[in-house]
Amino acid sequence: MNKAAQRLVVLAAAGIFVMGTLLGIRLSFASPEPVSEEAACEIKKVARGEVLSSNLVMVHVYNSSRRTGAANRVKINLERRGFLGGVAKNNPGKVRTKNVAILTNEPDDPRVRLVAAQFKGKVERVPADFETEDGISILIGPKYAGLNKDASTKIEAGRDVSVCVPAITLP
Repeated sequence: MNKAAQRLVVLAAAGIFVMGTLLGIRLSFASPEPVSEEAACEIKKVARGEVLSSNLVMVHVYNSSRRTGAANRVKINLERRGFLGGVAKNNPGKVRTKNVAILTNEPDDPRVRLVAAQFKGKVERVPADFETEDGISILIGPKYAGLNKDASTKIEAGRDVSVCVPAITLP
């Protein structure tokens, strides 16, 4: 290759390097594209006397036992019954239970009653001592007795209830 061709190749490489550097700097300091403000969920109302079904209830399960994956297994089994699956985590609070506790300040909430009916044994209803997600939060204890196989996944609402059903936008 002659000297003129070599210079041309070096100049082309240098030009590509400079252009790439300028583009990289420009992208580094560019403002992000605005994110659309879409609703995270759609509020559905279930009036007193209407049927509240499991597909309107989001459940979050927290493990308070030493069994690894207990919260995730319970969440999956509730999803099989039609409940909307939320988080499955270890218990971040200090509240403990032997079997199952529903973390609520409203023990007569129809959603709480529907979820409580899914479990065998005593189901406690206690206030949460940590920030919970929207929906029904469940605490699984070390003596977890399992799910009640005959439990109904529908209940008549004893009062008006508003539920947040996750919004899914399709392209």
